[in-house]
Amino acid sequence: MTERAQTGPGRRTLLGAAVLGTTALGTTALGTASTANAAGRVATDGRGGGGGYRDLPVPTVIGHRGASGYRPEHTLGSYQLALDMGAHIVEQDLVPTKDGHLVCRHENDITGTTDVADHPEFASRRATKRVDGVSLTGWFTEDFTLAELKTLRAKERIPGNRQENTLYDGRWEIPTFEEVLRWADREGRRRGRPVWLYVETKHPTYFRGLGLGLEEPLAKLLRRHGRHRANSALLLQSFEPDSVRRLSKLVATPRVVLLSGPSEQPWDFVEAGDPRTVADLVKPAGLKWIASFAQGIGPTLDLVIPKDGQGRLTTPTTLVADAHARGLVLHPYTMRNENTFLPADFRRGTDPNAYGDAFGAFQAYFATGIDGIFSDNPDTALLAAADSAAR
Repeated sequence: MTERAQTGPGRRTLLGAAVLGTTALGTTALGTASTANAAGRVATDGRGGGGGYRDLPVPTVIGHRGASGYRPEHTLGSYQLALDMGAHIVEQDLVPTKDGHLVCRHENDITGTTDVADHPEFASRRATKRVDGVSLTGWFTEDFTLAELKTLRAKERIPGNRQENTLYDGRWEIPTFEEVLRWADREGRRRGRPVWLYVETKHPTYFRGLGLGLEEPLAKLLRRHGRHRANSALLLQSFEPDSVRRLSKLVATPRVVLLSGPSEQPWDFVEAGDPRTVADLVKPAGLKWIASFAQGIGPTLDLVIPKDGQGRLTTPTTLVADAHARGLVLHPYTMRNENTFLPADFRRGTDPNAYGDAFGAFQAYFATGIDGIFSDNPDTALLAAADSAAR
């Protein structure tokens, strides 16, 4: 047993509670499991979403990069665990290979999420690049063919925080998005209901400049797997509004604009000389503009409830009401159970890697009226959602 397992709140206890609570969730959290099953009966191939994203449970629990609180992120093991826990949607981030395949990685820099540094045959591929204005040194997906990437194995991205996850280092390879689509189709048929996916284009302007545009090959895969319709069991997302607009012209799949800190600019805005910041986009005029080509926003949680200088939650903003007034759904990111990632109000004890009062933090965010939330710990989020629905 590790020191963290001895001192921190019991991860297995929370996981067990979620498994035991799955049946209860079916009769509590929004829309209920019966609604989801009814949608599934409309299209038992696991692709169609029945009534679409508006019929998802509220609050919707989105497995952030799978169940990345328990398994190395963006692996089939992480995705499967999130689905088995009951996550309403499972998220993928997409980056391209040198030969144009879309693979699931949080970043194109795979230094910290794979064992690439242990492969002497790839030592010469180490490079320094400037990605969205940031200088990075490491190994990058665009310098590898898919066949080469398939020789690597995934590992835990933040082992200092999640020592237990390192048990699974090397167990899974990097999945292609097409492999994930096939997995989702199989699971959908087996379960008799759609398996929802949440798909992000990463650094689309950067990759377009390399001749590796993301939107066209993504749309082609969506059409091939029948997930290109307005009621498909899939949501598209990007931090770059231009990528979302491009996708809107290629497929009818619902789309979400991700929003970071108020003073930040989407990189496509920087490249185009557009002076607007995120602070401009969360104003009514900015939200109206987003609503002209997207169905939702994915703001950082700090845009919903800002923190003070000590990291404690303050008064909620009007973003939820303003977005809803424009017909947009809100799926903020990201809730994690560890103290180091929680608002200071909900940290417990002195160990930054121990679990804090995640349930309390979830309730604070759910009380604002958000439509869903990204979480590394889908089991905790589902129990919190059930608590919220019972209030």
